[in-house]
Amino acid sequence: MTGPVATLERVGFVLVAACLGVIQLSIFAGQSVLFSAAALVWLVVIWRDRRWPATPSFFVPLAIYGGLTLVSAALSIDHLASFIDSRQLVLWLMVPIVARLARGGRATTTIDVVIAIGSAGALIGIVQYAALGYDHLNARPRGLLSHYMTYSGVLMLVTCAAIARLLFHPREWIWPAVAVPALLVALAVTFSRSAWVGTFLAVSCLLFLRNWRLVLVAPVVVVLAFLVAPPDLKARARSMFDPQDASRRDRAAMLEVGAAIVRDHPVFGVGPEMVERVYPRYRPPSAVNPTNPHLHNVPVQIAAERGLLALGVWLWFVAVAIRELLHQVRHGPAPAVAGAGLAAVVGMLGAGLLEYNFGDSEFLMLFLGLITLPFAAAAAPREGNGA
Repeated sequence: MTGPVATLERVGFVLVAACLGVIQLSIFAGQSVLFSAAALVWLVVIWRDRRWPATPSFFVPLAIYGGLTLVSAALSIDHLASFIDSRQLVLWLMVPIVARLARGGRATTTIDVVIAIGSAGALIGIVQYAALGYDHLNARPRGLLSHYMTYSGVLMLVTCAAIARLLFHPREWIWPAVAVPALLVALAVTFSRSAWVGTFLAVSCLLFLRNWRLVLVAPVVVVLAFLVAPPDLKARARSMFDPQDASRRDRAAMLEVGAAIVRDHPVFGVGPEMVERVYPRYRPPSAVNPTNPHLHNVPVQIAAERGLLALGVWLWFVAVAIRELLHQVRHGPAPAVAGAGLAAVVGMLGAGLLEYNFGDSEFLMLFLGLITLPFAAAAAPREGNGA
């Protein structure tokens, strides 16, 4: 294909790659500017295609989950606030946009852009920790993003992508090998235990898939890292196993709150953005904080906010994504890209037991892009698409 259509597709691809890279640095530039522009290009492209755009099979349960979110918002105690919060569903378009505009070799190029910009973001966090006073729990590195939890979640996804690139595309190993140490150090100094757990599980999964014997590497690296870590990071790591840790006790209380909300609102939940409103009503005496914006656990948050039906559909989405991504790792044309997508799901699930990362826009955009890129890589690129 040549002419204006090919040019339009190239522009769309550049916008998609830039969006998934820049979202690690700025939500305004990544979402409001680049994502919006990519969506407009995509609309023109599919209009010229004259057919429904192809999407990965996991997009069906994801779309149904979005529909149930709107039903929950309609039944919420504050419809307007819930519908405003539901605007995040627009980000679901990342799936068909990436699937259409990053086909063939462009998927691998997009991963490279994500890793390169993520490495730059990691260096910013390291400088913040080492020289700018972001070196304790009340002031943690956050890169150029607004919150340290968002930063650590994004770092987790990029770290997984870089390690997948290193394991499954060894012919070009030098620059991912350079990027991985910076990403790991930046991730460590965020003090974010949920991201540590998610990264450990995701990397262990990648090592197992590459060669089951390599899975022994992960705990060895963790032990060595602990031995050389500064005292503040050692204390933070040990706190994961301390039953008296304040955040651990508060998370246990949040699980109680979530269970109580689900008992009272089992089908459609209390509505998007409503957990914080009702939290004081359900807060147990063991809770540390008087309220919380969310329940720091993805499945529990979804069940309380949107109901058990939405949770079941979300679990369907996760199961389909894992099944298809495993197939792409084993039989697809770009196992490194597929490995990055699979690791993103495993990392999201692991970290999501301690943090509501699925509700974070920057994290969600990068996550949806990474799990879609393997299917874009497997799609036959059209003539003139380039790679």
